[in-house]
Amino acid sequence: MTSYAADIKPLFRDRDREAMLSHFDLWLYDDVVAHKGAILEQLAAGDMPCDEPWPKEHVELFRSWATDGTPA
Repeated sequence: MTSYAADIKPLFRDRDREAMLSHFDLWLYDDVVAHKGAILEQLAAGDMPCDEPWPKEHVELFRSWATDGTPA
């Protein structure tokens, strides 16, 4: 099973977190859960992170986590 702590949080780099801190904290489980739909939309569109899109397997890992109950 995919978990936030082991699988999702490590995908977010320091620069990703810093870029989003004015909106929410990518390193806080509750913030990511609260914004998972918007995050997934931006990841799938290739708009996040802002410097280069995630590989498709990372996007699919996030999608799976977000739709499978967002385990901590």
